[in-house]
Amino acid sequence: MSATLSFTAPTAHGPRDITLAYARVGAGEPLLLLHGIGHHRQAWDPVVDVLATERDVIAVDLPGFGESSALPPGLPHDLPTTSAVLGAFCASLGLDRPHVAGNSLGGLLALELGRENLVRSVTALSPAGFWTQAERRYAFGVLMGMRRTARSLPLPLVERLSRTAFGRTALTSTIYARPGRRSPEAVVAETLALARAEGFTQTLRAGRSVLFTDDVPGVHVTVAWGDRDRLLLPRQGIRAKRAIPRARLVRLPGCGHVPMNDDPALVARVLLDGSRTQSARALRTSFSTVGL
Repeated sequence: MSATLSFTAPTAHGPRDITLAYARVGAGEPLLLLHGIGHHRQAWDPVVDVLATERDVIAVDLPGFGESSALPPGLPHDLPTTSAVLGAFCASLGLDRPHVAGNSLGGLLALELGRENLVRSVTALSPAGFWTQAERRYAFGVLMGMRRTARSLPLPLVERLSRTAFGRTALTSTIYARPGRRSPEAVVAETLALARAEGFTQTLRAGRSVLFTDDVPGVHVTVAWGDRDRLLLPRQGIRAKRAIPRARLVRLPGCGHVPMNDDPALVARVLLDGSRTQSARALRTSFSTVGL
């Protein structure tokens, strides 16, 4: 069910009123889903139905993306502020330390929520923040190029391109390893989401100095990386494992930067196993840690 929620977030700049759009479906322990920069909550659509058989799934549009407005004037779109907003969002929904899964920027936010002990488990898919400066500049350059392209293409051209596998590849191959599997409607919607994202520039600017170097003690953490990720290179997963030694590092064969569309069954399995409340022992038998 799609909805909006207005609440007050206690930020470092004082309490501010925020409104976020989200969709909620399923039953079970709560699982919060966080998308990447320039994307929207519908990035999770390929796996939501499977997750909802075992979880109360809440997919949220981050501030300034999808149907959520940008943060109020004076609030930076940085990691501490967005984490505080998400914490207040969960509290307003009555979610007591939900499980959280995130992709890219969302993976970084998920790890930050875990570091602050606001969630009971973290599954991060190709999370940001484990780059070298050269890798960060490369990724940001690619993202800015994607944004320029999305903003420059007329809607009729986007719709025409989306109707062919070649066109969907041209529009989305940077983030998907199997872009032909994405539906035409989804490709049009996410191209528009990238073009219209109010928070894109501020969020990207705030990420220039971000490095995630802390451990996440007391929380089950799974880090998963597509071995065909062309945006945040798979070797960054090794750095994530070094920073979070108890994390489970999982390889996603044949998957790109946004793996939910490339292999929905595998990603849903990783998310469900990563959000088990019991020991992560099941993960040790289900997946192999692979040098990325």
